[in-house]
Amino acid sequence: MKLLESPEFEALNTSLCLDCGENKIMGRIEGYSCKMIGNEKQMYKKFNSEQGTTPHDLQALSPSQLYSFSPGQCNYISHSVSGDEENPLCDTISRKTLFYLIATLNASFPDYDFSHAKSHEFSKEPSLEWVMNSIDSNLSTAAGELYRAVRAKLWSAIENMIHLLNCEIYSYNPDLTSDPFSEDGTLWSFNYFFYNKKLKRIVFFTCRAINPMHVLDSGIGSDFTMDDEELSNDWQDVEN
Repeated sequence: MKLLESPEFEALNTSLCLDCGENKIMGRIEGYSCKMIGNEKQMYKKFNSEQGTTPHDLQALSPSQLYSFSPGQCNYISHSVSGDEENPLCDTISRKTLFYLIATLNASFPDYDFSHAKSHEFSKEPSLEWVMNSIDSNLSTAAGELYRAVRAKLWSAIENMIHLLNCEIYSYNPDLTSDPFSEDGTLWSFNYFFYNKKLKRIVFFTCRAINPMHVLDSGIGSDFTMDDEELSNDWQDVEN
């Protein structure tokens, strides 16, 4: 996966690292081309050969967090379809698209290996509106006016990169083992992939809130020692 340069994303990413008092916010938005680079072609062949699958074989996804029901209620099916809210059916994903999501995680977090991530750790989100509301709610609650002041700029930058209405949206909800989202002190996290098949691009938006006491105890608080004036200036830089 090739990282796509974006001055808009770079400016926003500076402002998505926030000291909010009750928690520390660590957010990042990145755009990737789905063109395989380096040893990804070999990894892709191995990814398919391990289970004797083809790029078009379908894997069952976990239900979106929009639905609240036990795994036993999930009806696994051989093609992608969603039922009504009272009896939702599981969506599916092709092996090729699943590989793109895993490769994006590996590119975004080079210190971790997501090669063995399974399809049930991912979900397909029901709508753009639901995802936007979820992101806005998390960040508005955590950062208040600091986020609301830059919200329009953030979604405009994502739209410019990926054309949101033409995207399938997936989320990564790991089993909390050896990945960056299971580290001690993590309060919540979201990880969304906006995949435009026609453009062959993915925008990955990851964000987590960390307990500030853990940040101080672990010695990583230096990255967030910014006073109120500095935080305000960062968000104003994005707005202008």
